[in-house]
Amino acid sequence: MSDVFQFMKLSRNPGDKVEASVRKIEFKEIYQPLHAVDAADQAGRCLSCGNPYCEWQCPVHNYIPNWLKLVEEGRLFEAAELSHQTNSLPEICGRVCPQDRLCEGACTLNQGGFGAVSIGSIEKYITDEAFKAGWRPDMSKVVWTDKTVGVIGAGPAGLACADVLVRNGVKAVVYDRYEEIGGLLTFGIPEFKLEKDVIRRRRAILEGMGVEFVLNTEIGKDVSIETLLEKHDAIFMGMGAYKFMKGGFPGEDSPGVLEALPYLINNVRQSMGTLPGDETHISMKGKRVLVLGGGDTAMDCNRTAIRQGAKRVICAYRRDEGNMPGSKREVANAKEEGVEFLWNRQPVAIEPMIGGTLAVKLAETRLGAPDAKGRCNAELVHGSGEIIEFDHVIVAFGFQVEAADWFERQGITVASNGRTLVSGAMGKRYQTDNSRVFAGGDMVRGADLVVRAVFEGRQAADEMLDFLSQPR
Repeated sequence: MSDVFQFMKLSRNPGDKVEASVRKIEFKEIYQPLHAVDAADQAGRCLSCGNPYCEWQCPVHNYIPNWLKLVEEGRLFEAAELSHQTNSLPEICGRVCPQDRLCEGACTLNQGGFGAVSIGSIEKYITDEAFKAGWRPDMSKVVWTDKTVGVIGAGPAGLACADVLVRNGVKAVVYDRYEEIGGLLTFGIPEFKLEKDVIRRRRAILEGMGVEFVLNTEIGKDVSIETLLEKHDAIFMGMGAYKFMKGGFPGEDSPGVLEALPYLINNVRQSMGTLPGDETHISMKGKRVLVLGGGDTAMDCNRTAIRQGAKRVICAYRRDEGNMPGSKREVANAKEEGVEFLWNRQPVAIEPMIGGTLAVKLAETRLGAPDAKGRCNAELVHGSGEIIEFDHVIVAFGFQVEAADWFERQGITVASNGRTLVSGAMGKRYQTDNSRVFAGGDMVRGADLVVRAVFEGRQAADEMLDFLSQPR
């Protein structure tokens, strides 16, 4: 099966007619590289608004109109330097951010019906091409101190924190339980959305800047937190949100029912060639698959199953399409690839069948009154329901934060939902109740966007720099 995309020939003049052509491409070609002329043409469409809405909708507040102007003028290295002033992982955010809900959704041209500037593609282009041309972050003026910080978690928050620390002369040592950096960037996002060589390249860049990685190391198991606190002047925790959310219905633990994250990790390790010998190769080839959930993780599971050769993939979500939490672009991609959607459906029971298949009962739902956040709750329609037979069910209801068992021992407080509390002690927004331990990203705010984790990692690093400069 192939993807079908519309490739637009866009004029510098937003009033000109836009011509579109459609061609089929293979899965591995989803992210077509921009060429210099295309990037300059697209960047030249920016109106350079006096009050750039795109910047304010960007969680890291990228200087978008400024680096678009530099791209238009062919000043690639300057664009890369400016891009890195606000974002530690621009080539990654350019690939995985839901730009339709953020910068591109706020683009004035988009509001006017002319189509937004392709900000995400240009952001990716800037760093990809600058790296190819030899650009590297300038560390020549860094004055190294004798301070060190232990960063727990090599996901986006931890990497962003380490980036800011070493640029300011503080040694950052990043610990992670996995065999490669990236956290969910590497193990939770499929290869077709985020090529793994992009993560490996970013690791090489960070190591060249002075970041040290200690992998296959779980804090509290392989190394104690007390050892880290003895070794480092401060600690940053960016351990993410990995706890599987359950639906609480009968049969959820039946054989053949899979959790989303282990399924995605298994698939990534297969492609990377790092699947442990004692771990079963999970494949949906020839299978009938039901994916439960409506977020980006559910879309990743849908599209992964399709690529593995599933006979049929159905995605069931308890609200309507307009209320899906995931990216509209991801839903559109899934539809184009053959995923079927059942809206306003909620699983109420799963029963194993003779022969190893699963009978799934899906009840209809309707949208009720909005909750405190203004989002309408899904209510079951009593007496409704249908039973559909599947070979596998993948549950993608999202992730929660789980506190480590050493938190209490170190005076780190968590909320009832498991999220780490940052008290603002000593005026620090990302400081925990233990003054030497800071935290940010998903483990503080709950499962959220990569770019928000990057922002919080950078902000926490700024606070740690101030903390480390104070006499103690």
